Amino acid sequence: MKRMVSVLLVVMAFLPAFHCTAQAVPDSVAMPGIDTTDYRTRQQTTPLITKHERFQPNPKKAGLYSSIVPGLGQLYNREYWKIPVVYVGIGVAGYFFTNNLNKYQSYRKAYIGRINNPYPTDEYVKKYSSDQLQQLQNDYSKYLDLTVLFSAIGYCLQVIDAITSAHLKNFDISRDISLHVRPVVVPGGAGMGLVMNFR
Repeated sequence: MKRMVSVLLVVMAFLPAFHCTAQAVPDSVAMPGIDTTDYRTRQQTTPLITKHERFQPNPKKAGLYSSIVPGLGQLYNREYWKIPVVYVGIGVAGYFFTNNLNKYQSYRKAYIGRINNPYPTDEYVKKYSSDQLQQLQNDYSKYLDLTVLFSAIGYCLQVIDAITSAHLKNFDISRDISLHVRPVVVPGGAGMGLVMNFR
């Protein structure tokens, strides 16, 4: 009698385990009329309903747009605050280019007039000599070249910014990455060590 009770207890103890390992997919033999041959395939290929995916811009498109129209790559990347910065830079570059070009042409015209005319009538007669006009012409020629150079660098930088921002749009800068200074015990003695945690 005791032996039967103990066998019954053992069977009852293992019964839930057998029940849990039952087949999850209904068997076509046990349940006729239900096709389960491609159940797992359909389960794997059926897309799950997820939340709205983050916008991930294409870096090539962003670079192309910025190279065609400055600021258009930033618009494509949805970084709207950068567009005024780009156009302020264009405005500053345009101002210096126009100013340097006008002064260069003015000093050059006056200098050429001084060479051919012993009695000059230009606006710089009482201000600058011929040598000074030549020096000013050369200086503003350099300023004009520098303005063009810096404008080209700024143009390239806004293209690079659009490409880089597109690459790093959804880059995860996690706060779980931490760096701590902790005491460390080594075979030669004790010391201080840097410990970086990734969680």
